Amino acid sequence: MQWSDDGFVLGIRRHGEANAILELMTREHGRHLGLVRGGAGSRMRPVLQPGNAVHAHWRARLDDHLGSYTIEPIALRAGALFSDAHAVFALNHIAGLTRLLPERDPHEIVFDTLETIVAHLDDQTICAMLVVRFELLMLSELGFGLDLDACAATGSPDDLIYVSPKSGRAVSRDAGEPWRERLLPLPGFLTGETGPANVKDIADGFALTGFFLSRHVLEPRGLGLPDARTHLIAAIVRKPDAA
Repeated sequence: MQWSDDGFVLGIRRHGEANAILELMTREHGRHLGLVRGGAGSRMRPVLQPGNAVHAHWRARLDDHLGSYTIEPIALRAGALFSDAHAVFALNHIAGLTRLLPERDPHEIVFDTLETIVAHLDDQTICAMLVVRFELLMLSELGFGLDLDACAATGSPDDLIYVSPKSGRAVSRDAGEPWRERLLPLPGFLTGETGPANVKDIADGFALTGFFLSRHVLEPRGLGLPDARTHLIAAIVRKPDAA
């Protein structure tokens, strides 16, 4: 059994003295592990860093075996990101979310979204907006997607500023006014508004996705919201240019 595919490095762990087990999110083969011979050595270590894009060739005797990888670098961005706290936290967080997907289950839209996020990690505001959208995507891929296209009460796509915590559906300003204290804010960058988000928009976005991630995905697994996510939000909010 063998295949070749592009992938993003999610994580790596040492295996013996010289080898490593590499975890990739690949375009066509999903989240996939494999052994990299010499992966713990000085030549391969810079290539096998989270956030790097690589081309992988996987080979195994049987399809359900761990198998081995041969790796070629495509874009080595990881080294340039280590000085930005928000970028490191974002990488750790999106990698952790990706691990919620079943191994070897293709999710091409997740791969494409990771590609977009990694390309914009240097801009902390755009990065935050993309991570919130990625959390929405992960909710959808895991079977708990929100309906933010039209008002749950009127069916109108206009002036959507709330989300019902019960149904996960958008609610318009007028329809939600009597219950606004019970509804979750829906920031404009999730409804098609253009332009950069401000600190409140970002905080509202993370509050929205965090509520549904906790309820539907993490709490049933006995998990809480990840520390990397908490640190990412703090790093974004305290940046003066995010205001």
